[in-house]
Amino acid sequence: LHTARSRNDQVALDIRMYLRDECDAVIGLLRRFAGVLCDQAEGHLETVMPGYTHLQRAQPITFAHHLMAYGQMLLRDIGRIRDAKARMNVLPLGSGALAGTTYPLDRPLVAELLGFDGISANSLDGVSDRDFCVELASALSLVMVHLSRFSEEIVMWCSWEFKFIELDDAFATGSSIMPQKKNPDITELVRGKSGRVFGDLMGLLTMLKGLPLAYNKDMQEDKEAIFDAVDTVKLCISTMIPMIETMKVRPERMRAAAAEGFINATDCADYLVKQGMPFRDAYKITGGLVAYCIDNHKTLETLTLDEYRAASPVFGPDVYDAINLETCVKGRKVPGGPAPEAVAACIAQTRAALAAL
Repeated sequence: LHTARSRNDQVALDIRMYLRDECDAVIGLLRRFAGVLCDQAEGHLETVMPGYTHLQRAQPITFAHHLMAYGQMLLRDIGRIRDAKARMNVLPLGSGALAGTTYPLDRPLVAELLGFDGISANSLDGVSDRDFCVELASALSLVMVHLSRFSEEIVMWCSWEFKFIELDDAFATGSSIMPQKKNPDITELVRGKSGRVFGDLMGLLTMLKGLPLAYNKDMQEDKEAIFDAVDTVKLCISTMIPMIETMKVRPERMRAAAAEGFINATDCADYLVKQGMPFRDAYKITGGLVAYCIDNHKTLETLTLDEYRAASPVFGPDVYDAINLETCVKGRKVPGGPAPEAVAACIAQTRAALAAL
């Protein structure tokens, strides 16, 4: 049974076979998570909320549009893990300890029987390659970046300052002394575990960086790092799926936040541009109106037409429709934009991509 085999090429084989299956498991979880985001997004195609840059209210979007941004991230994650799996699916068995064997092996037949796409072309590389561990750990690290960013937003959205959503009690905990508290602990744990997976990646890179060919005992450190990265990512995704499925969305809070912060100022400037004014001038006039509103405790919606015309005679009664938040969102129907029809198309494309995997 041990003819033409070495522990070196057997271990290289086994870790590839194990990680190949784990890639499928992670992809399956990512597909489920992306599907949940699509489900939630379909229910909030017209739920207006502020879009942010620099964590400052910027322009109106919809909650569906925001969720589908993460949907796109998950699709890329799936693609990266599939690519990593394809490159690891090469049979190292037959490389022996490092120099192959004198026995007449049929390596392509073994590759076919074990479900590999091909055989390693160099026996030294066959036993010492752990690029696939690093590549998978890198892809998993990006998954954790995305989960951590989403977790950070959920933490903010649950706070009283936002209160855009409320998590089910199963995914939050109370305080030991403050009875009013409902802490989003799950998202904080996911956010924290991202550093653990990043550490696994750095451990793999550091372990490999100074190794001469071929096999060295240092390489047994690959197992703990890549196994931990896989297990951590699977745990985090499988926890976030039901959390997002059961969260309560509060559209009225999102709409109220969107009504503050002058996030329709760009649309006000665009209104002037559509009347033939250069954008530079429209920008300056709109900035003046915002400053006037701040000084007089008003919003663009509550300015009178006389106040608008004092800034520019170009303004007409239709300015109020132009700066209406729902109008602002629905007007952005360019592919990839936040208009309900554009987001519905994005959801359909995402579902089609998931079904094709």
